[in-house]
Amino acid sequence: MKISALVLFFYLVGLIGMLLPMTNALFLGLIPFALILSFLVLSFFHASTIEPKVIVCFLVIYILSFVVEAVGVKTGVVFGFYKYGDGLGFKLFDTPLIIGFNWLFLVYTSSAVVEKTKYSSVVKILLASSLMLLYDIVMEQVAPKLDMWSWENGIIPLQNYVVWFGLAVIFNSLLTILKISIENKLSSLLLATQFMFFLLLYIFLK
Repeated sequence: MKISALVLFFYLVGLIGMLLPMTNALFLGLIPFALILSFLVLSFFHASTIEPKVIVCFLVIYILSFVVEAVGVKTGVVFGFYKYGDGLGFKLFDTPLIIGFNWLFLVYTSSAVVEKTKYSSVVKILLASSLMLLYDIVMEQVAPKLDMWSWENGIIPLQNYVVWFGLAVIFNSLLTILKISIENKLSSLLLATQFMFFLLLYIFLK
């Protein structure tokens, strides 16, 4: 079976498991492991040379995104007032450690998608950041249902989307400044599959 078919089958099983009442709790607990597995599979298909600057860049994105999220949870001044549930696994400073990998996954895949285009660097940065924003818009709707995070009074502030887009621009700009070109034949599939996975969960869990 081809890797693309395996990826689709993996997320289809996850979708069904989430939607069935008898398996919902089990599959909710598997969310962190599914995200980590997706990241590892994606890493296996990384085609570019892994130079020291690439490792440093990815570490910066992970650490900075985690710190921003931790500060945001504690103060409410970054994204607005929200709190993390147990859906994303182990937490440090009330912030799941996996959240940094989620940011890195989105920066990586969105950058890989737009890298195939012939647009200018600025346009590529804006396109990749827009893809991340679109992903977040969907995620925000379903996250409370999956016990990932929830907003004060159930209201998602506009501030969240503005800051999310701003951070996406910064992270994608960092890749451009360091001249890191990401080639990965699995990026488009994984990003699109995850997006559809959460979109369908939002539709069916209403």
